[in-house]
Amino acid sequence: MSGPPVAPPGWSRWLVPPAALSVHLSIGQAYAWSVFKPPLESALGLSGTQSALPFQLGIVMLGLSAAFGGTLVERRGPRWAMTVALVCFSSGFLLSALGAATEQYWLIVLGYGFVGGIGLGIGYISPVSTLIKWFPDRPGMATGIAIMGFGGGALIASPWSAQMLESFGSDSSGIALAFLVHGLSYAVFMLLGVLLVRVPAGAPGARGSVESAATAAGARPAPTGPQVSANQAIRTPQFWCLWIVLCMNVTAGIGILEKAAPMITDFFADTSTPVSVTAAAGFVALLSAANMAGRIAWSSTSDLVGRKNIYRVYLGVGALMYLLIALFGDSSKPLFILCALVILSFYGGGFATIPAYLKDLFGTYQVGAIHGRLLTAWSTAGVLGPLIVNWIADRQEEAGQHGASLYGLSFTIMIGLLVVGFVANELVRPVHPRHHVPAPRQEAVDVERQQPESA
Repeated sequence: MSGPPVAPPGWSRWLVPPAALSVHLSIGQAYAWSVFKPPLESALGLSGTQSALPFQLGIVMLGLSAAFGGTLVERRGPRWAMTVALVCFSSGFLLSALGAATEQYWLIVLGYGFVGGIGLGIGYISPVSTLIKWFPDRPGMATGIAIMGFGGGALIASPWSAQMLESFGSDSSGIALAFLVHGLSYAVFMLLGVLLVRVPAGAPGARGSVESAATAAGARPAPTGPQVSANQAIRTPQFWCLWIVLCMNVTAGIGILEKAAPMITDFFADTSTPVSVTAAAGFVALLSAANMAGRIAWSSTSDLVGRKNIYRVYLGVGALMYLLIALFGDSSKPLFILCALVILSFYGGGFATIPAYLKDLFGTYQVGAIHGRLLTAWSTAGVLGPLIVNWIADRQEEAGQHGASLYGLSFTIMIGLLVVGFVANELVRPVHPRHHVPAPRQEAVDVERQQPESA
């Protein structure tokens, strides 16, 4: 594949967010994996832990592939990255279809979890750097639009997948056919992003100035700031403070998200108005909507109030919301639902704001690669959050507890983790100049990158 596609003069930067959305809405299907769990458990005789394995492995591979592939994505550009994401994500579904058809569960784990998970990671970071370069004046809003798609993917995929399983059947043949249709459909949808995306002149492999190209496309000039390489960024305390911030915020959100339906059912099981299965499913849909809305609303707000302040809200108010649920959640459904929605909006907002936070601290030079390395925090939280909530609930149940008391200790731990994240955010300071890329060297690197295309 040739170098990154450079936007011609007069090309609108507002065409980049739809390209990013086509990828993120597709890979956001991962949040709808739970739709496949009951049919898989029934058709292949799996336990709940086993049927969760493809999703868990997918989240782990998301972080690892983003971390190790981030530098390559910076070098090869968004079209290359989106193509890799398309091939891996769709191939994952096709392998899973083969696994379901032959009733070989390891193929589903390999396909959806490992191969598809690589597509998740590369696809997730593929538009971030490009968006920040196109929107230097509003980086929070720009990345929020794209990452909102990842949060909203399940809103489309969940009913779509459920309807497909109802039509095709929930036996192994029906599941295989559903996986096949998913793989082919997402390939077509992601291809739109591959064809549409453009980088501004001055991006790797392009001539000219990034700032001037973005400004010509309608952006207000952004202030210049420090530029730090990805390899140097991970040697700074700022990177690891943000790693802790993201990990703690995600752990708190995913702890509710992964167990949302049984959690609200347990909380009100002993009341005069228990929660039905349908109402619990509606609660899950509301959480997905809050997750999606938080990504664009809070990240856009961060452009106005600053990144550090918005994370103070995510972590500080998030801890307060957990405290309210722990103390009064079982006595008031509206309070329980409101607090959970706020927590999930902070969960989504944390994801969408972190690229702009990285850009503020480390500049746009290799922000995509730095973002990829930071997403290992997501992999850690993806295991940590569900483990805390499920393991403690199981132990409490074995001890004879029931209802809301299954979650009291988990919520206390979540509050503690959010406080840790709050402290880490307070420790974030501007990056010391010794970590900056010297301006002459950065220019030389840009010249070296332009030479192959000029030859």
